[in-house]
Amino acid sequence: MMSSHRPSSGPEGNRRAELADLVDSIEPWDELERTHRQAAAEWIAGDAPLYRTRKPDVPATHLVSYFVVLDEKRGELLLVAHRKAGLWLPTGGHVEPGEDPWAAVVRECREELGITAVASSITGERPFFLTVTRTRGQGEHTDVSLWYVLNADADSITTYDQDEFGAIRWLTVGHVLDESLDVLDPHMHRFARKLRRAAPA
Repeated sequence: MMSSHRPSSGPEGNRRAELADLVDSIEPWDELERTHRQAAAEWIAGDAPLYRTRKPDVPATHLVSYFVVLDEKRGELLLVAHRKAGLWLPTGGHVEPGEDPWAAVVRECREELGITAVASSITGERPFFLTVTRTRGQGEHTDVSLWYVLNADADSITTYDQDEFGAIRWLTVGHVLDESLDVLDPHMHRFARKLRRAAPA
């Protein structure tokens, strides 16, 4: 059972209530995701700010929308070589103050890949996976990340934000699981296993 404390009314309370419903709709893959979902629910229900207001770490915990682009025909997903993180990550970014997380996906998808976001049939315009992660390096902070799944033909992605990404790669779920977590988002293997269960090849 999620926290029974509900945000107050008004625009801020409404945003928190909508976000709490999004988080509650995610079916946990494992015990860690269940723990992260509970932590996120408590954070949303509290008074702490939700959105980043100054790069890279103000406030110390803030909301992120990741989106994993999946070519459903090929069974491959897109990862990007993130320059600052030094890791292969899904695309995505920080949710702007007052912005709906799906709207952040739509905005970031156009900015980073130059395509229109098309929700996968797996979950539609709702998050599929949730993580609470402490970043590494300068400006350490905690990302509360909602992971969405998009559908796109790999051939439709012909450009990407080269200021943010050094390269892009399409990998099958099996290839993702073969990669060392030293070069991936720390939760990437867990996401890949959950995706494989939801969309078996």
